[in-house]
Amino acid sequence: MIGRWLIILGIVLIVVGVLWPWLSKLGLGRLPGDIVIERDNFTFYLPITTSILVSVVLSVILWLLGR
Repeated sequence: MIGRWLIILGIVLIVVGVLWPWLSKLGLGRLPGDIVIERDNFTFYLPITTSILVSVVLSVILWLLGR
């Protein structure tokens, strides 16, 4: 059971890695609610909205797979 989930997670990570150039054009990581603080030699990034959106999408996908 855990081995199956690890394989699925690996496949998902590979797919996201391959699709990352196109996914970044969608604006993920630059949504309203994401916090970015830039100083001279310091950048703080907290993707709150992106994290919530990804969590909801993954929850729906896993819920559909579990049915």
